[in-house]
Amino acid sequence: MRPNDRFAAPEKLISLDQALAYLAERIEPVVGTEEVPLAAAAGRVLAADLVARVTSPPFDNAAMDGFAVRFADLAPGMPTTLRVADRIAAGHASGRRFAPGEAARIFTGAPIPDGLDSVIMQEDCAVEERDGAEYVRVPAGIPRGKYVHAAGQDFAAGATLLRAGHRLRPQDVGIAAAAGAPRLSVFRRLRLAVFSTGDEVREPGEALPAGAIYGSNRYALISLAAGLGCAVSDLGNLPDDVDTTARALSEAARGNDLLLTTGGVSVGGEDHVRAAVERDGAIHLWRMLLKPGKPTALGNVGAAAFIGLPGYPVSAQVMFMILARPLILRLSGATREPMSAWRFRLPAAFAYDKNTQRREFVRARLEAGPDGAPRASLFRSQESSVISSLVESDGLIDLREEVRRVEPGTPVDFIPYQTLQW
Repeated sequence: MRPNDRFAAPEKLISLDQALAYLAERIEPVVGTEEVPLAAAAGRVLAADLVARVTSPPFDNAAMDGFAVRFADLAPGMPTTLRVADRIAAGHASGRRFAPGEAARIFTGAPIPDGLDSVIMQEDCAVEERDGAEYVRVPAGIPRGKYVHAAGQDFAAGATLLRAGHRLRPQDVGIAAAAGAPRLSVFRRLRLAVFSTGDEVREPGEALPAGAIYGSNRYALISLAAGLGCAVSDLGNLPDDVDTTARALSEAARGNDLLLTTGGVSVGGEDHVRAAVERDGAIHLWRMLLKPGKPTALGNVGAAAFIGLPGYPVSAQVMFMILARPLILRLSGATREPMSAWRFRLPAAFAYDKNTQRREFVRARLEAGPDGAPRASLFRSQESSVISSLVESDGLIDLREEVRRVEPGTPVDFIPYQTLQW
């Protein structure tokens, strides 16, 4: 697929569902693959199915410290005394052939020897010495196979454990190790360059002249992109000049897979990003039926994909989480990820009038209701410039286009930030 075909969309306000459907249909991974050791695999995207090399567990083993017995030796309805004929620790197999009436002292993880089939916890047994031999008295009522992990209980050799396109969590790395894989084939990290824009922007720590502000967007977006596994380049702040912006974007496009800017994509007299992108690329999707985030733009600069986020801090971060995030994951090869993050249905602890036909994402905190169950409380300010609203809230409430008013107790869709930042 040609880069400038990726985001083809009508030149009109477009809903989030339409935008995500376009991305799901048209975006393909743009990164190559590499092999990494297991210790470096967490957070990477699997490029080939993980197939188990071994069966797990490879043998029947004890689930508890205790005594391995033959179920047929146990007297029904009454305790049974058996001679302890061996001691078996984890990592060691018994070569003994157990005669009827013999048991083995066994420890967690040790192989169950041939001929024995059940384990009784040591706390339930009584041990005694007689004539230089050890005997164990086991209680009545022990079922066959008690406290035995059967071979293959977890998975069998040849089983597909993880599919390509899956982002690897710590537990996934653990099962890969259990399956015998020392290395995994993963997609290369997406190369992403981040710019902020605006003559008013200064770096934290610099002098702040009249009319200037400290830029926060770039740092927040770099952190969000790094959390998705990208190899991020911080390319600084661009002035409100179309020629400078165009040159910087074109140069960055030669060494990155995706360019991410914040600010300069609206319709103001000093919004130059769109014109700069079109010098060496195109904008294919622009203006969203959303609040916040209406002026978001998607396109390409040369062979690199491009996403232009709004300049207000809340708008930039929210649009990253709900639109840039699925784009980045698809470009990175994470094709098994849903385009929309998981959300949870909770009762609202607020009243809210939604005065537009746009879909809104409002910031909310979780609190305990009278019954102790969680409910969503609206943050005091929904202004897109109030960064503290992101710091002091726990997630977003998704109010779809058709919603007009929320009453206390109304079920709403709550999306925790944790599901939007990974």
